[in-house]
Amino acid sequence: MNENKQIDELYQAGKSKEAIHQLIALIDQEPKNANNYMQLATYLLDQGSPEQAQELLEKARGLVDNPGDLDYDLAVAYYANGDFDKSLALLKNIPNDDLTLYQKALVYLKMGQTSRALAHALSIKEQGDKVKELLGDIWLALGDLKAAEGSFLAIPEKKRSAKVNFLLGVSCLEADRDRADQFFAKAEKMDPKYYKQAKNQYQSLLKLVSQKQGGQDKK
Repeated sequence: MNENKQIDELYQAGKSKEAIHQLIALIDQEPKNANNYMQLATYLLDQGSPEQAQELLEKARGLVDNPGDLDYDLAVAYYANGDFDKSLALLKNIPNDDLTLYQKALVYLKMGQTSRALAHALSIKEQGDKVKELLGDIWLALGDLKAAEGSFLAIPEKKRSAKVNFLLGVSCLEADRDRADQFFAKAEKMDPKYYKQAKNQYQSLLKLVSQKQGGQDKK
């Protein structure tokens, strides 16, 4: 078993500080090994330190033999820091495999270019749960509630996060208020803090859909 795999097993076992310490030592030993920097950047992003991940990878570009090997991970760090233009600039230099298409779709969605986001997301070959969730987000941003609902429902029930359940509620609110309330209740039970934040975030949309539904009920 190589050192990187052993370090990752430590990290996955919850010993993050020890894993990061060992990885830093490995970087000191092999400063030209791009894989070490990418692994550490992944951990830093996971720990909620995107600025540190970005700084690490920017410095690493001047040390490794092939700086382009770091482009994808640096694009993810830029995205996490909200620097979408820099993220997209790097991603445009990378061949369009599923990972790159997914990240491009995320960036375009954040930039408000929803049609481009949709085109890239639909081009992804392996449509896993993360991609289905992203497609749901994009359809919702485009105002197509039915398509959004379909994408979110394609995620197995046991794998749906509080966010997915909440957005399912948003997606089906116009068509079926009782069903929507069931999804909202699930989301609140899973993560009360997220539920409160999401309710505030989507307050305008929820109000608009409720008003529209009320108008239809009066007919």
